[in-house]
Amino acid sequence: MAKTKIVLAYSGGLDTTIIIPWLKENYECDVIAVAVDVGQGEELAPLHEKAQKSGASKLYIEDVRETFVTDYIWPTLQMGAVYEQKYLLGTSFARPLIAERLVAVAKKEGAQYICHGATGKGNDQVRFELTIKSLAPDMKIIAPWRIWDIKTREEEMEYARERGLDVPVKKDRPYSMDRNLWHLSHEGCELENPANEPPADLQMICAPLEQTPDQAEYVEVGYEKGIPVTVNGQAYGPVEIIEVLNQIGARHGVGVADLVENRLVGMKSRGVYETPAGKILFDTHQILETITLDRDTAHYKDMMAIRFSELVYDGKWNTPLREAMSAFAASTQQTVTGTVRVKLYKGNVVPAGVTSPYSLYMEEIATFGDSKELYNHGDAEGFINLFGLPLKVQAMMKEKNGLL
Repeated sequence: MAKTKIVLAYSGGLDTTIIIPWLKENYECDVIAVAVDVGQGEELAPLHEKAQKSGASKLYIEDVRETFVTDYIWPTLQMGAVYEQKYLLGTSFARPLIAERLVAVAKKEGAQYICHGATGKGNDQVRFELTIKSLAPDMKIIAPWRIWDIKTREEEMEYARERGLDVPVKKDRPYSMDRNLWHLSHEGCELENPANEPPADLQMICAPLEQTPDQAEYVEVGYEKGIPVTVNGQAYGPVEIIEVLNQIGARHGVGVADLVENRLVGMKSRGVYETPAGKILFDTHQILETITLDRDTAHYKDMMAIRFSELVYDGKWNTPLREAMSAFAASTQQTVTGTVRVKLYKGNVVPAGVTSPYSLYMEEIATFGDSKELYNHGDAEGFINLFGLPLKVQAMMKEKNGLL
């Protein structure tokens, strides 16, 4: 009888390192590891040796960085979606893409199960499994953290050592981290107490503010239909433009967010995120929209952005509502073309100028000077009378009944 095949979402981190032997000890199976490259960088280099040593029968490394940017990051940027005002959704919109590739490999290999290392307290289990259900409704899912006896990271490390496996977490840096092209997240340990300031050596991408340059740096980002295409006049592809802005923003300490967020599963959790390119792009995109979107569209889009961020955070990427909202956002971006100049200094992104051939800002109207041909101050009286008519009628009623 052929062995059961299990496709594992593999990162080479502590969880997935021990999941491979755990699966083999608890199932008669071949474990097919799948590492999806969304920009982890050097973390991928040693995975073939690590996966084989852990007992995997095969390892796939899927490079989806460009798809990650064009199909996930850009639609979220166009919507202007930020979860709870700070979190730029770096882990949230990567998980559906990773799960999509897990399903593709599982179908190719004829696997009966997909396994992931997300904990039973986190959001990622939902993001993985909703995507799997949307693409392979009959696929069985194994989530070890919900069924095994291991309770702590210390027990995980001991489990690995007993089996002669390298422990990819050092005791002096035991945080739970997730890295991709867009961000690096830190959770756990002393960060779990929101009264604690993040350790001085926590950040691995962004320079601490004390070590950033004392001289500001100006950066210009060029957009076409809501998509960033140039930095300082130089054209870049989707992946490269994020890499370039990550380097620029990181040296100025831009894009560090420390927040207590509301997890989907009902609890609050504290995380520190490093997203330098993301911070620059979200700020410059919003600045460009201030002169290219009309008031009604801009305000309605702001309301939609909150709901959109919740959908992404909750793992509902493959839903009709998210797809419809992305279509709406894309339609609003037809005139979001232009150049935004910002000044980076000590963690700040300061507006320093914006231009667009589709600008709705007309200086001859906005000026406090004489612009009678375009805007007659006298017209305001009739507008106010009509706009305030409901308030006047209500006051007249109150006055008549002695309520005023």
